[in-house]
Formats: sequence, C-alpha cells, structure tokens
Amino acid sequence: MNRSARAPAGILDHIVAGKREEVERLAGRRLELRREAERAGAARPFAGSLQRRGEVRLIAEYKRRSPSAGELGSGDPGEVSRLYEAGGAAAVSVLTDGPFFGGTLEDLRLVRSAVGLPVLRKDFTLDEVQVWEARSAGADAVLLIVRILEDGRLAGLLDLVVELGFGALVEVHDEAELDRALRAGAKLIGVNNRDLATFRTDLGVTLSLADRVPGELILVGESGIRTVADVDRLGDAGIDAILVGEVLIRGGGVASLAGRPKRERAVVPVRRACTC
Repeated sequence: MNRSARAPAGILDHIVAGKREEVERLAGRRLELRREAERAGAARPFAGSLQRRGEVRLIAEYKRRSPSAGELGSGDPGEVSRLYEAGGAAAVSVLTDGPFFGGTLEDLRLVRSAVGLPVLRKDFTLDEVQVWEARSAGADAVLLIVRILEDGRLAGLLDLVVELGFGALVEVHDEAELDRALRAGAKLIGVNNRDLATFRTDLGVTLSLADRVPGELILVGESGIRTVADVDRLGDAGIDAILVGEVLIRGGGVASLAGRPKRERAVVPVRRACTC
C-alpha cells in the first residue's frame, strides 16, 4: 500500500501552501533550471562530511529568523559561515525560505563561495523544479521532509538527487515517517526534534528513534540542541551528526559542540516495502 504524507497542520500548512505557489511561479523556468542543474560543477560530499568514526559531526545552520524565535540578527552569511568553518563545523545548512524564515538563495550562494564545506539547502521541497533550482545555485544537498511528501514523490525526488550527483537529508519526526524514509531508500536520515505542526521541541524524539536507524546509514539529530550535554546524550545514542542553528547564531561556541564523542550504532537490516 502506498502511504501518503500526513496532512500538514498549523504553521506548516501555511508554509506548504506558500511553497506550492512558489512552484507554480517557477513553472516557466523548469527547462532553464534543469539545464543549469545538469551543467553545475561537482557537488561537495555532504554525506561524506558527516562520517567520522567516534565523533559527532556538526552541521552549523545560517538562518535569519524563524516563526518560533523571530528575528535572529544573523549578520553576513559569508562571515558567519567562515566562523562556522573555523570552529570545526563539517557542513553548513542555509535556510532559504523567504516568507517565514527571511532566507534567499543568495544567502546560499554567499555561503557556498565563502567556505570549502558542503552546503545544504534547507527549505520545504515539494517538486523537481526546486531540486534543480537548488543544484543550479550551488547546493551540495537538499532537505526532503517526509511529512509533506507522498511516497511516490519522495522516491522520485531521491532518484533525481542521485541523478544530479548531490545529496539529500531526509527528515522524519516519528516512527511511521522513519519507516517511509527507509522504504524510499534514504541513506541520510535527519530526525527533527521539532514538531512542525506546533514548533515545540523534544530531544527525546531523536533518542527514541536512534536504534531503529541501521548503523550503515547516517543519522542526524536536528533542532533543540543547545548544550554540550545535549550533544553528548545524542552521541551516546549513536547519532552521527547534529544540525544546530539558533544557539550558534546567538553567539554559542561552534568549537564546543563540534567533535564530541559518539558510540557506533549496530548494523541491522533495513526494512523494505513488500513486493509480493
């Protein structure tokens, strides 16, 4: 049975509605963006940057504001990302949504040109045209949120990412979404501790799902990570990397969160969809 994404609620509902309008506005540029994406230079290895035995890697995020925190006083994206790199970050995430997060693709381009790290375009991706747009702008990976994608679309976007030669961080929030991500063939799983319907965070979300993610896949904990103690809890659960934004934007030390110890998760069979 093909399971659909759950109907979005609250803030997420408004964000997704706006994204559908953005996709419609990009429709006339589909061929142009596809050609630009196919001609883009080689992507930096996003997944590879998050793999280091015994160490939790840091994806440091640049964003200008959020619905829950308001304006963040982020500063110049190039300067901020250089500080991230100097502090030991393994990759940079750039939030490019405009209406709710104040971001732009230009922010991503500035970060990509300022550092040698791989760069994730963090946005609400619904359609192939947004993937082509991301790759043409220099993104080394895109975020795919299981909650807002039907199974067929999720699998299709993952195939397109592979075809274009870059990466995808597939985001889940609960066990059902994790099952869908695994069946779609995701190799890089992000567990968002923030419920996108309410924007409340709970670090226990990642902790509860960690042992269900096979050890050969890459597991990223996202949102609500504020202290070294938080990172160490996640590292003890076997998380490969963390994605941290607001704490760093507000002046938290990158170096204190990067490179903390982790245990290795067990290699277990990946659950696949029944083909009988």
